[in-house]
This record gives sequence, structure tokens and C-alpha cells, in this order.
Amino acid sequence: MDSHLQAAIAEARKGLAAGGVPIGSVLVIDGEIVGRGHNQRLQKGSPVLHAEMDCLENAGRLTAADYRRATLYSTLSPCDMCSGAILLYRIPVVVIGENATFQGPEDYLRSRGVKLVNANDAECRQLMLDFIAENPQMWNEDIGEP
Repeated sequence: MDSHLQAAIAEARKGLAAGGVPIGSVLVIDGEIVGRGHNQRLQKGSPVLHAEMDCLENAGRLTAADYRRATLYSTLSPCDMCSGAILLYRIPVVVIGENATFQGPEDYLRSRGVKLVNANDAECRQLMLDFIAENPQMWNEDIGEP
């Protein structure tokens, strides 16, 4: 397995251990991880701290040129909000752990030139299946469902 996806999974497990939704993300530039994050909406009472947003925040201020050389890894297909950040910073490649439990606007990202790579990772999928089964209300809140 890709070591960067493994790092995103480690972030997802960190979030789960802290009582949150098990989604993790890393930002990679020139083969090096420059930011890590996990979903912290529940832990921090935040409306925006999805894994990708936390990762970008933790990467700190980067130049436009840096983002254009980056690959964002996420254990789950990015939602509308996170996809907006991907487009805003023109991150060209997103590696998705899985999109069977949730699929964000992948076709829209592709239409805007983003290359998506779906790893179809069984561990990512199982983390989400288990969490959704045990915490359906928390999951619905996270994706904006009633």
C-alpha cells in the first residue's frame, strides 16, 4: 500500500480514537508530507474541520506553486466543501481511499481538471462502515443530512 495513503489512514484512526469521524488526510509535495489532518468536527465543535480542511490548515500557508505540485490524500471521497478547497488552491491530484460509503462531487472535480485516483482500499471502507453503523446520527451531521 502507498505509504502516503497509510499516513492518511493513521490520521483517520487518530480521529476515531479521539471520538471523531474516522477520516484522515495528508498533503504531499515533491514526495514529502507537508500537512496531516483528521476530521475534528465533533472534537472541536467545528462546522468545517473535515479531514482535508484540517490537513490544509496544518500544512500552513503555502504558495500557489506549492499547491499546484501537491497531491492530497484522503481516506474518503471529498465532500462539496473540501472539493471547493481543492479547486480554490488548484491541487491537481487527489488520491481517495474509497468512495463506496460516500461519494462527493467527483465528476465535477474531474470536469475542472483534477485527477482522481480511487484506491478502493478495504481498510478505509471498513473504518467508515463500522463508524456509520455505530454512529448514524453523527455521520449524517457530518455530511449535512437530516
